Amino acid sequence: MSTSLRHSARPPADDRPGLEQYRPGRTVTDWDPEDQVFWRSVGRRVATRNLWIAVPALLVAFVVWQVWSVTATNLKDVGFQLSTSQLFWLTAIPGLTGGTARILYTFLGPRIGQRRFTALSTLVLVGPLLWLGLAIQDTSTSYLELAAIAALCGFGGANFSSSLANIGFFFPKREKGSATGINGGLGNLGVSVVQLLTPILITSSALAIGSAQHRADGTPVFLQNAAFVWIPLLVLLAAVSWFGQNDLKAAATPFKRQKVIFRRKHTWLMTWLYVGTFGSFIGFAAALPLLIKTTFPAYSVATYAWMGPALGALARWGGGWIADRLGGARVTLLSFAGMALSIVGVIAFLPSGGDQGSFYGFFACFLAAFLFSGLGNGSTFRQIPVIFRSRHLKGLAEGTPAHDQALKQAETESGAVTGFTAAIAAYGFFFIPAMFANFAVTSAMWGFVAFYLSCLALTWWYYARKGAESPS
Repeated sequence: MSTSLRHSARPPADDRPGLEQYRPGRTVTDWDPEDQVFWRSVGRRVATRNLWIAVPALLVAFVVWQVWSVTATNLKDVGFQLSTSQLFWLTAIPGLTGGTARILYTFLGPRIGQRRFTALSTLVLVGPLLWLGLAIQDTSTSYLELAAIAALCGFGGANFSSSLANIGFFFPKREKGSATGINGGLGNLGVSVVQLLTPILITSSALAIGSAQHRADGTPVFLQNAAFVWIPLLVLLAAVSWFGQNDLKAAATPFKRQKVIFRRKHTWLMTWLYVGTFGSFIGFAAALPLLIKTTFPAYSVATYAWMGPALGALARWGGGWIADRLGGARVTLLSFAGMALSIVGVIAFLPSGGDQGSFYGFFACFLAAFLFSGLGNGSTFRQIPVIFRSRHLKGLAEGTPAHDQALKQAETESGAVTGFTAAIAAYGFFFIPAMFANFAVTSAMWGFVAFYLSCLALTWWYYARKGAESPS
């Protein structure tokens, strides 16, 4: 029996008891997005509401996560005695804590519920921003204190795993790629928002709380604005999430049913691939402002740095949408091929010996790298539910108890894998700036090219070639 016929026997949503559970702020116990009648009458409206509350909350969380990528570029200008290596480490540290916290958030978020966890994980970010705004006004603040603040800001990046894992449960298979692309892509825009707005905010005395710092030429700036201005918005978004979203009972799965993902080969393969896409996106976004300032100091960080992350974030949305139509593996192949060629182009335009290099060639190739990483971010997240669904349902007839049970387990595992891969990939935020802090830029770039070629080979062999183990 087909899924649509099997589900057509269910009464319309308005005739089922407990319709009040779908209202904002409630826990939903009856959720079946694959039922077309339910989806059209109730499901789409509820899922869309939860998605569009999750997006701005995730965007501002990314702002907190990436605030150091721009803040670090201004510290020496106002009198902080820090080396270039120390500045790169300050941009890298939030990636270390963000990636580690993502592992916890992957399993904790669905367990607690989308509404509760989004509200609480958003509100907790007020603390590190408040500390940052106070500490940055004093140039005698120690490097260790700055590093501690950077570590706490990393928790903003952890919200991604819980948000993506939860939102995926709300949407049917045919729309998961688009939904996660919207959530992840527009959430990723927080990187561009903080890099675009921070240079404007720190020069505004009207927004300042506290004393001004002064650059070498005497220009007053208010670095604390980069932190303080987001605090009221975090409180507002936490409240909106608490009162406007829903906790989805179907997503509240015990860890003992989720931990099986660590025995799945495709968990680790897709983690490797997502490190290549999202790890590159977030790592390059963190490193690019300082990379521009140290490699091409004549060009404005404020003018250019935000463009790459913006392009990558929007491409993620497009990558999910295209993958829903053409297949995720094909788009992922294109992504890694494009990223490898783009970084080869970056290397070609770097200063070398007596050659001053070409900033515009360097920047254009970096924009291409962000574009292809964004497409891959969307396509890999589309691949995960397809892979786990097809492997769990293989050989099972629709409408049977075994099929229904396997489908539920596939949804559980794909949600957990989505969060886990995002957690590990977040370490790209740490390793890419750390590589620039410890190795020559050209050497680091060739390492990235080699990694992308390995990702290209894995995608083709397991997911894209004729006769692949898990076409997706």
